[in-house]
Amino acid sequence: MDGLGAQWSGCFCLQCIKEKEVGVVEDLGQFKRLVGEGPSCVLWPLQSVVGRLSLRVQQLDVLCETKTKDNVFVQVGVAVQYKVVTESAYDAWYRLTSPTSQIQAYVFDVVRSTVPRLELDQAFESKDDIAQAVLQQLQNVMKDYGYAIVNTLVTDLAPDAKVKASMNEINAAKRLKEAASHQAEADKVRQVKNAEAEAEARYLSGLGVARQRKAIVQGLQASVSEFSEEVRDANPKDVMDILLLSQYFDTLNVVGANSLILEHDPATVANLQHQVGVSFMTSQKESRKVKDFLS
Repeated sequence: MDGLGAQWSGCFCLQCIKEKEVGVVEDLGQFKRLVGEGPSCVLWPLQSVVGRLSLRVQQLDVLCETKTKDNVFVQVGVAVQYKVVTESAYDAWYRLTSPTSQIQAYVFDVVRSTVPRLELDQAFESKDDIAQAVLQQLQNVMKDYGYAIVNTLVTDLAPDAKVKASMNEINAAKRLKEAASHQAEADKVRQVKNAEAEAEARYLSGLGVARQRKAIVQGLQASVSEFSEEVRDANPKDVMDILLLSQYFDTLNVVGANSLILEHDPATVANLQHQVGVSFMTSQKESRKVKDFLS
């Protein structure tokens, strides 16, 4: 008697149903009624509680293998959350032998009819659409069997390991390409800025050289004028010879400071003066030819 009472979770004609459960009572194999949580009296041994259904939300994890439009096989993980409708507990108990197998079959059907229409990248982007399609299909079917589908979630979408590796390589190559493009753009900007800086430096250096030469010419003019005023019978040519000789000795002094040995010839100054004069005469002739041609 004690073992029989333990089997039915009660004693004699008193049966206890747990919280969030509903019991199915049969009378000699025929459905009699549904009993809710708490103690219930049954006419044992004519009547008995043949089963209990949980009213709590349950979850069924389904793993389905299918292929995408671009012929990539993927494992799709779907989590289905469902519960028994209290008012339809009769259908849930008597119309389905295995509700989990029924739900799994419909999940397979929806997933294998939805994912093959999508490419791999689109499948990753359309996880919510796949879950919504499974939810609508299950809700329409399972309500007739006393089950309510609370929610469906696509928890995993995993292609083959080799496909994953190739996708990672494609993404890495794309990132490297973008990095190289940005690096080339940075090098371009750097080179342009360096060229602009070098051009500006050369421009300023040219201005400095021009001002230096202008100052030298002005100094020579002033020296020639003062020397001609102080020394009588001295013409500008004599003054220029003296200044040229002075510049020549200054040049020798600077060159000698660098430990260089150069052959010195006193006629160098005269030759230098002659070359300068010839260059001035040549430049004047060229200027005249240009003016005559333009006129």
